[in-house]
Amino acid sequence: MENLETGLLLMVVGMTTVFAILLIVINLGKGLIVLVNKYAPEEIIVKKQVTPQRQAVPASPAGGITNQTTAAIVSAVSVVTGGQGKVVKIEKL
Repeated sequence: MENLETGLLLMVVGMTTVFAILLIVINLGKGLIVLVNKYAPEEIIVKKQVTPQRQAVPASPAGGITNQTTAAIVSAVSVVTGGQGKVVKIEKL
């Protein structure tokens, strides 16, 4: 019986020690994250905008689409089709 008690005692002490060390590691990791975010924030990378080639688009209807919306549609079609697409007509539904 004495060996069983010694084994159980060693198991409890070992598991408690491992649990305590894991808690310390977790808290130190969280602290490190806070310090890094405070003193070395992530750099904001500004990407250079590529201007697509302009395409001739017919004038939009009188009460319809603005020039900004037309430009956005043309550039979206150009990006999606890899410059192969062409906007012929824009109608507001």
